[in-house]
Amino acid sequence: MRGFASDNYAGIHPEVLAALAVANDGHQVSYGDDVYTEHLQEVFRGHFGERTEAYPVFNGTGANVVGLQAMTRRWSAVICAATAHINVDEGGAPEKVAGLKLLSVPTPDGKLTTDLIDQQAWGWGDEHRAQPHIVSITQSTELGTLYTPAEIAAICAHAHERDMLVHLDGSRIANAAASLDLPLRAFTTDVGVDVLSFGGTKNGLMVGEAVVVLNPGAVTGVKYLRKGAMQLASKMRFVSAQLIALLEGDLWLRNARHANAMAARLADAVRPVPGVTITRPVQANAVFAILPAEVADRLRKRFRFYDWDAHTGEVRWMCAFDTTPGDVDAFAAALAEEMSG
Repeated sequence: MRGFASDNYAGIHPEVLAALAVANDGHQVSYGDDVYTEHLQEVFRGHFGERTEAYPVFNGTGANVVGLQAMTRRWSAVICAATAHINVDEGGAPEKVAGLKLLSVPTPDGKLTTDLIDQQAWGWGDEHRAQPHIVSITQSTELGTLYTPAEIAAICAHAHERDMLVHLDGSRIANAAASLDLPLRAFTTDVGVDVLSFGGTKNGLMVGEAVVVLNPGAVTGVKYLRKGAMQLASKMRFVSAQLIALLEGDLWLRNARHANAMAARLADAVRPVPGVTITRPVQANAVFAILPAEVADRLRKRFRFYDWDAHTGEVRWMCAFDTTPGDVDAFAAALAEEMSG
């Protein structure tokens, strides 16, 4: 059953599967002392700069928890958008496992600004308040919107002036780079981001993300925290081999460009349907729309997708590297049929 519920629904890209088969040959030293993980460091440095340190992990929540924990002190707090994945979709793991406080800020489009950050960036030296130490942003955001390099640069400068660090949740960082038509480092390393979570699963991997340290001075004890958070793979070569397959060539970009193009096609196809309202800019691989609840329920019997806000009738449709034009056209036709039924 094809659907538009999540880019996590997609399978494994054939080139990634082939890389896994190659990595399966013979023995390699466990826990990251293998030739694949060693080479992966070079691959990440090619994208993000010579100071980069990459720590493969199992999943995005693990990457966020380990990365944030390595950046914080026990009394630290993280400023984030109210819609941030770390705030609403990780089961409280950043607070339960990392032991830090999230200070969330409502935003109209999922993006923080310097003014919005200042709503929570206060109280330093006050022993009664968790100390703001990190600003965490998401690129692309949970609402499918994008930060420009200038916007991220402004956030980084603002944070650093206040002795705060910047974390970037990049679960869909490839989609952002494809849409902006920029190298990965142009809106990360080059503008002052300290640490990022690099997403691979949504872009064709079977399993695997990475904590990517761009500023080694911003973290302490990543390798120990990764183990303590149960994110250290014994057979790490299989995570690293996937990330190499994705990043060493242009697979990451091909996959992301295709997913973005399918989202644009979907928005163009459903926008003319009477009664359907596209609610947010389509800048990456997500389309948000409002349609009658009964129509959404009937349509879900044919294509999987989720409500974003059941109170307003807003739904979210996600496209992936394996979404086809036929998938999009069939969905748009089914939506038009249900709307007119």
